[in-house]
Amino acid sequence: MSSEASDWTIGKLLDWTARHLLESGISEARLDTEILLATAIQGRRIDLYAQHTRSATAEERARFREMVRRRLQHEPVAYITGKREFYGLELKVNNRVLVPRPETELVVDEARAWLKGKPNAKVLDVGTGSGAIVLAILKHAPQTTGAAIDISPEALDVARENAATHGLNTRLTFRVGSLLQPLQEGEVYDVITANLPYIPTLDIAGLAPEVRREPVLALDGGADGLDLVRLLVSQAATHLVPGGRLVLEIGASQGDSLAAWMINHGWNVGPPIRDGGGHWRVVSAGRNAV
Repeated sequence: MSSEASDWTIGKLLDWTARHLLESGISEARLDTEILLATAIQGRRIDLYAQHTRSATAEERARFREMVRRRLQHEPVAYITGKREFYGLELKVNNRVLVPRPETELVVDEARAWLKGKPNAKVLDVGTGSGAIVLAILKHAPQTTGAAIDISPEALDVARENAATHGLNTRLTFRVGSLLQPLQEGEVYDVITANLPYIPTLDIAGLAPEVRREPVLALDGGADGLDLVRLLVSQAATHLVPGGRLVLEIGASQGDSLAAWMINHGWNVGPPIRDGGGHWRVVSAGRNAV
């Protein structure tokens, strides 16, 4: 950026930086630039076009420059801005939690469908991270209460803050522990949701640099990616009410193998729930009658 400071309008910053990020190998360069620049001017993305010809202030340029520097180091945009929108909720995120992704909204859709008509239902979210799944469910099911478990106390701190921000902290309890270990005997829920680590260990090195910046604890699912998922399934049967539902996000190629394993272990697996790419992304299952 060699032009005079007064020459750097919002529009010029937007166009120049988007080209620079693209040339540096950032695939969603324009979108990333819009999000970062909107954050730097403390506005919205639409403001970038409403203020297209306005010269950016020195403070705005400094904030933006630092954000772009971090993005060029492949830090996820959500960590740079400190927030991510999920299911209509703005959530705080940082490097202690996985960045919520659009396909995870399918878990919320399925859980809400099973909770419909159950006004006093209880939902449990395992490996909650930022709290995205359970908070979205509670926001759209006003009489539902819930619990959130994570093995990371630091992740639960983020989830608690998000719950308080959206006025949901009085309807949600938080527990530290591995999978369902923190639950008491006989404690049951109408729906159990989880987006557990499901990346095979040997695949992690080949992930996009941005993804590798996220907590490995939230990515590594063991040899075939399903170690923790299968363990949760084996624990979940005794913590669902009769007719309850287990809703799991999985990797794009894992649906058939997990479904077959669950059927062999007494689960009634529902039809594939597919993402925008046509991949089986969510497994929804209940226990077969004994």
